Amino acid sequence: MQGNTEIPILKVLDPGPMTTVQDLGRIGYQALGVPVSGALDQISAMLANWLVGNWAGEALLEATFMGPKLEAMEDLWISVTGARAIITLNGREIEGSQPIRVKPGDILWIKRALKGLRVYVAVRGGIAVPRVMGSYCTYVQARLGGIQGRALIKGDTLMAKQNNKDWAGPKEMYFPYDLVSDFEPELTLRAIPGPQDYHFRNSIELFYSSTFKVSSKADRMGYRLEGPLIPKDLDAPQSIISEPSMPGSIQVPPDGNPIILLVEQTVGGYSKIATLIWQDVSRIAQARPGDKVRFERIELTKAHHLYKETWKRLNDLRERLGAPSHRPR
Repeated sequence: MQGNTEIPILKVLDPGPMTTVQDLGRIGYQALGVPVSGALDQISAMLANWLVGNWAGEALLEATFMGPKLEAMEDLWISVTGARAIITLNGREIEGSQPIRVKPGDILWIKRALKGLRVYVAVRGGIAVPRVMGSYCTYVQARLGGIQGRALIKGDTLMAKQNNKDWAGPKEMYFPYDLVSDFEPELTLRAIPGPQDYHFRNSIELFYSSTFKVSSKADRMGYRLEGPLIPKDLDAPQSIISEPSMPGSIQVPPDGNPIILLVEQTVGGYSKIATLIWQDVSRIAQARPGDKVRFERIELTKAHHLYKETWKRLNDLRERLGAPSHRPR
């Protein structure tokens, strides 16, 4: 495999219930109604790419709960991060969160997630799919990006974008488990005040002191929570003019059940009581229906500090692994 010649590298034997090609998102088109999409757990996706020497935004697979089962067609380096899953190579159980060398005919199977919900599979050099609106990521509802805008199906062949064979492995093998989700059945998520938190003056303390449960209505658009109802003040409007939203915005519809908006939502027409900090969007993305959630209010200055601190650690890790800081030309 030379240069940027694309060749087949993986055959999909079983796609699992929902496996798509993702990256870090399609930025700049929300005003046109096109959501960001991309990996829900961005931290795990970046770590998967860095473990095999890719830049953070390379195309990779996101699988929900279980799958895929893949047959190697070339010598490859692969990594698996995200949910704690049962992973086998040729029937032998192996650990994730490390570079895995596979040879033609080897079968890698992510059987199921034991803790967490979403698994990321990166291949050295990245998966070759067309860029659509500046991104490789799949938005299934509009059939944009990825492989024909859809989830993987049995019989798909994944292509490589560049040479996989000549890499010697990471400069230094290290994985910071404390940077990824702790997969606890009860999460405490940090949030800053939302743009309409003043609509909830009489219930804001109830919101921050209560425990909620992730409902079965949880997908890439958002997580609806169940628990104590969070009513608006009597003088607050029941809805607002729809406005842009970002992943992590928490809106409260008239029924009082908060919804955490995620990567496939562009606007919201209900008051937003709070916004998750960037790191904790990755954590809620690993929560399953039935898991419990609490919120901790922090100020914007602390959120900025935590963001900078997290990115310093991420960049230190990237350098230790020897991964590039930007998209290769």
